[in-house]
Amino acid sequence: MTMRRGVLGLAIVSILVIGIGLLGSVTGAGAETMKIKGVTTATKAEILPVGDEEGHVLGLQMLEGLSLFENGEIAKTKSWAISDRDPAKGIQASGYILTTFADGSTILQKIQRTMTPDKNGIFSATMTGEMVKGTGRFEGIKGTTASTGKNFMPGKGEAMILFTEMTYTYTLPPK
Repeated sequence: MTMRRGVLGLAIVSILVIGIGLLGSVTGAGAETMKIKGVTTATKAEILPVGDEEGHVLGLQMLEGLSLFENGEIAKTKSWAISDRDPAKGIQASGYILTTFADGSTILQKIQRTMTPDKNGIFSATMTGEMVKGTGRFEGIKGTTASTGKNFMPGKGEAMILFTEMTYTYTLPPK
């Protein structure tokens, strides 16, 4: 009798382990990734000095550019960001990125970006985001984004230019 209970217990544990493994593989298999390189430039910007120290400003920017996907697709990108530029701390920004594909499908992300200057004044950037909406073939998209990049700050009469390498990790609802 004790031997049967041991075998029965082992069988139940084995079934649970196999079941959890299968569930985990189904969940993991459903996520897809896309790699993207993007270049955007500030097309509109409003800058307001905070007044506590030289160079500390708040900004509202609109940026436009292109995203080049590893599968060969090219999409238009438009971003809106609110930033806090503190000479001692770098730049913190939050906002939204709308990516529009040739077929009219879109992905909207909510993002947080941190930029830190090097000795040449080029800002290294990291960004995280969440996909909040999709249309067309991306209807119902859920996922996250992560990126690194460089911000090339404007000289007098120039626009800021951003280069970003991004990874989308996402799922789409079944069709």
